[in-house]
Amino acid sequence: MNYRSIEHLNTDIQNWQRDLPADLDLIVGVPRSGLLAGNLLSLYLNLPLTTVDGLEEQTILQAGRRLDQNDSISSVDNILVVDDSVNTGETIEEVKSQVEALKLSKNISYGAVYVSEQGKNHVDTYADVVQTPRVFEWNMMHHPNLSNWAIDLDGVLCRDPLPSENDDGDSYRQFIREVDPRVVPSKEIGYIVTCRLEKYRDLTEEWLSKHGIEYNQLIMMDYPSIEARQAAGNHAEYKANVYENTDSKLFIESDENQATKIARLTRKPVFCVNSNCMYRQEYLTRVGRKTVNSVETVKSRPRKYARMLLNNPVDFYKNATDRLFGHR
Repeated sequence: MNYRSIEHLNTDIQNWQRDLPADLDLIVGVPRSGLLAGNLLSLYLNLPLTTVDGLEEQTILQAGRRLDQNDSISSVDNILVVDDSVNTGETIEEVKSQVEALKLSKNISYGAVYVSEQGKNHVDTYADVVQTPRVFEWNMMHHPNLSNWAIDLDGVLCRDPLPSENDDGDSYRQFIREVDPRVVPSKEIGYIVTCRLEKYRDLTEEWLSKHGIEYNQLIMMDYPSIEARQAAGNHAEYKANVYENTDSKLFIESDENQATKIARLTRKPVFCVNSNCMYRQEYLTRVGRKTVNSVETVKSRPRKYARMLLNNPVDFYKNATDRLFGHR
């Protein structure tokens, strides 16, 4: 599972914009997530931004103002239409048809921050090739493959209970009934895997229904009390067992220690919302060796790496992290 965060998106757009033509006049973002990429790109290039509909309406995204005679579409020569990603190319081809129907006498090119091997044939420029399966921070809870994933409940769909609420009694029941959701996914979840006890199933199902969270299965721990569950101390093993014995392709966990353990036990990808990291077993087993090698390299060539750090600290730490863990 290839993962890109908003931090990655920002850094990759910074690098990409240096290679784009210097004569661009206008950035057009493809709604919705293409507007995120388009907005960042337009800021770095100091260019006006609009949408495909904005091209037709002669407006740019500055309080919706209409372009005047000195700042109009007629004065624009070179336009870049941008999406965050292109996979099959279906969406960007629809956008091309929509733009072509406007019959603008302009130089119009198409780009995306991330493309697949297939997708790069549908654009003129791109920042990076990211193969499927892949997921992005900005659309994770609205991903079309959510029905093939397993998701923790407390810490992901809602906050964890406070110690004062975690009494296995009235306070805990009140927490389940009244806690606000952190996110309401727009797609059906395959498996909600929680360490909540079976005796709280009815309350939990009522809460999920109340907030419109759809799911295929709700899997809960079968212990008589929270004390018995805590004594067993097998939270990560329990989640790993469920993950391993389902067709789930990704597990989304809130606790970093549990996330790394689930990844080791299952050899399947685990995303941790608290650390914003995608953990994969192959990187976890290699991290010790890579840490040693990286330290030896820095010691042997200190001036080179000092210059890299000073020149671009964001890229330096990003690349160091990617070497240790794979893409975050």
